[in-house]
Amino acid sequence: MPLFTYKATNSAGKIFQGTLEAADEPAALTELDTLGYIPIVMKPAAGGKNAATPGMFLGLPAFFANRARSRNVASFTQDLATLLKAGLPIDAALKILIDTDTSPFGDAIREILQTVQKGHYLSDALARRPELFNRFYVNMVKAGETGGVLDDVLGRLGEFLESSQELRDYVRSAMLYPLFLMGVGTLSIITLLTFVIPRFSVIFQDMGTAIPTSARLLLGVSGFLQSWWWLLLVGVIVLAAFFRLHTASTAGRTQLDRLKLRLPLLGDLIRKQEIARFSRTLGTLLHSNVPILQALELVREIISNQIIEESLESVHRRVKEGGKLARALTEIGFFPPMAIQMITVGEETGKLDQMLLRVADSYEKIVRDMVKKYVGLLEPVMILGMGVAIGGIVITMLMGIFSMNDLPF
Repeated sequence: MPLFTYKATNSAGKIFQGTLEAADEPAALTELDTLGYIPIVMKPAAGGKNAATPGMFLGLPAFFANRARSRNVASFTQDLATLLKAGLPIDAALKILIDTDTSPFGDAIREILQTVQKGHYLSDALARRPELFNRFYVNMVKAGETGGVLDDVLGRLGEFLESSQELRDYVRSAMLYPLFLMGVGTLSIITLLTFVIPRFSVIFQDMGTAIPTSARLLLGVSGFLQSWWWLLLVGVIVLAAFFRLHTASTAGRTQLDRLKLRLPLLGDLIRKQEIARFSRTLGTLLHSNVPILQALELVREIISNQIIEESLESVHRRVKEGGKLARALTEIGFFPPMAIQMITVGEETGKLDQMLLRVADSYEKIVRDMVKKYVGLLEPVMILGMGVAIGGIVITMLMGIFSMNDLPF
């Protein structure tokens, strides 16, 4: 049977940790419950049957830095919800999380505990760390405190964060292999042009006009890269800096986001991803009894595309004037008929939050399927493109060598 490691507490706040065998994780949680333990962390034991397999890109710490921080917040939210549902007060729950978290994130929890112990609300303490907890998160917690259902709200918030992170991880992981192929192909071509091709220049230097034009051009490109590679590097750095500065401005970001939406295939994928993000966030907020006008303001902050974000301002205005959400979304033109119909049904039946979450589930699945299909098409195209480029270089040099037979002796 699979082996699981756990950290748990009891009603007195004492910490326990160890390992146990169970058929699956729910069975392990049930066994802890029979022992009178409140689980904090439960995961497959290292080396066990369920242990995660290390990825092939562990050497990219910068790429995973934001994901690690997001996972820390999601784990903190779920663990805090579990402890509060067990009946522990907030300060005791935070102390337990500090004792079980040895990462730098534990320092943030310690600061939150100190603020709570001074008599402030948890939402006020979280608001002091905006780099970890955004306005959406803080307002969700505030709604839970106001309604006296903080444990339930934290549970839903933890599920929301986990679902959002899984979708982002899926998209990023799917793109790693094509990026790896692109990097290997580019490096191969640069190696050919800077190290292999120059060796042929010695053979061709006495051939004069007998060298085919394609071979002469290729040798020229190779010579340019050897002599002026630093100029190309400076040019790339300057262009990257200009692009970064331009897109950091409001006008530049608007232009980039508009271009993204107009791109074939990619534009449709971005649109559906934003629909899923909008629906899940708004549905989670409404399910936590956040007023719809306040919820729409918060949703705008988590939309990454500025064009769609600006269009939601008119949605907020129409709903504030008494209009229906579905009609307002129809007018901005970004939401497809299927999503509009589901939202309309939700408004008519009084179950708007549930229907929004169903829309999110549906479009997250659509996004996964689209990413899988596009990556499946992209990989052979990239392999074919690299093969044509490298093969073209090789054939060009072979034509130059064969042309030597045409020289008079």
